Amino acid sequence: MIDKEIFDYDFPTYLKTIADFTASELIPAEDEMVAAGAVPDRIVTRMAELGLFAISIPRSYGGLEWSMAQQVALTLEFTRASCVYRSRFSTVIGLCSQAILDHGTDEQKQRLLPEMAAGELVTAFALTEEGAGSDAGHLTTTARREGDTYIVNGSKRYITNAGWADAFVVFARTDQSIPGADGVSALIVDASSPGVRTALPAIMNGHAEAPVGEIYLENVVVPASNLLGDIEGEGLRMALRGINHARLHVAATCVGQATRMLEEVTAHLNARKQFGAPLSELGAVQATLGASFAEMEAGRALVMESARAFDEGDIPRHRIAAAKLYCSEMASRVADRCVQLMGGEGIVGPHPIPRMWRDVRALRIYEGSSPIHERNLAKAMIKQVGVDGTLPNSYRV
Repeated sequence: MIDKEIFDYDFPTYLKTIADFTASELIPAEDEMVAAGAVPDRIVTRMAELGLFAISIPRSYGGLEWSMAQQVALTLEFTRASCVYRSRFSTVIGLCSQAILDHGTDEQKQRLLPEMAAGELVTAFALTEEGAGSDAGHLTTTARREGDTYIVNGSKRYITNAGWADAFVVFARTDQSIPGADGVSALIVDASSPGVRTALPAIMNGHAEAPVGEIYLENVVVPASNLLGDIEGEGLRMALRGINHARLHVAATCVGQATRMLEEVTAHLNARKQFGAPLSELGAVQATLGASFAEMEAGRALVMESARAFDEGDIPRHRIAAAKLYCSEMASRVADRCVQLMGGEGIVGPHPIPRMWRDVRALRIYEGSSPIHERNLAKAMIKQVGVDGTLPNSYRV
């Protein structure tokens, strides 16, 4: 439940509150989180009390209704801490709430969004399958209509919050006769329903404290009233705004992670002496730091500009894809350089930089892998230039 006084905060006050929470609670709890293998329950409770599950949800549904530019500013603050923390509420504020907000029936919005904003209903976005990742139109999970219910069968994998979610937004084929995306619908599935089973992986290479999971659905009975928007065949189109929302948050996460790593490594280089002087005085080290800072700031500018355009009403999906592509690759480059500058401490010991190095690698895969974004951006460029000679989401007048 959100602390009542939070609703009276203006944005600068709220932003400062989250920045202080990051510095005083999230970062100090990182070692505890790693030792426990999970985000501590008290931290999740504090996230809910401070409204982090609510930042994108309208006030009319119990949320805080910050703009995209404000959400990005918040993300840049709370992702100075481990990006694992963000995983616990990311599917609520992005993929799931936005699909419900944009396409849900009035009853679905009133029933689900207030509990999601309060952190009392954790949701997961169940799209990816073994044979359908980036090519989501070929998913095979089915939802067969029987009277006032659907019978859902199939499995999902690599699902963030699968192990903690109270409900899933499940994408399933409701019309077997229609191939591709047009036969896919979205249903809200109670995670406690008979026939639902989840499993966590034995090994995670990064994000180990908030592992993605698998969802198995065997003859799961779902009320027809849980068909998102009460419309069949529109599931993947319903997902698009939430996906663009989440991609921009991931891009901002990459900038936040790069910020923390560069702060940490610069402090280390200032304190570490070799050849009679701090390592930070070596020219080659300074060149690496300077290049990394410039790349980070380029990512920050692209993210903020994409958020501004988002708030103007027309979602700049190609610019958002470019931001996600650039920032995730940038964060990995910065992480690798920081590990190198750390020397032995970048490989041995509990320093946060090597842990963050492992974690940010996954962000080049989450919300669309880098090769997929490169391909899709190129296709959009070729098509748009062929139409009018301009680039997609161009700044041309």
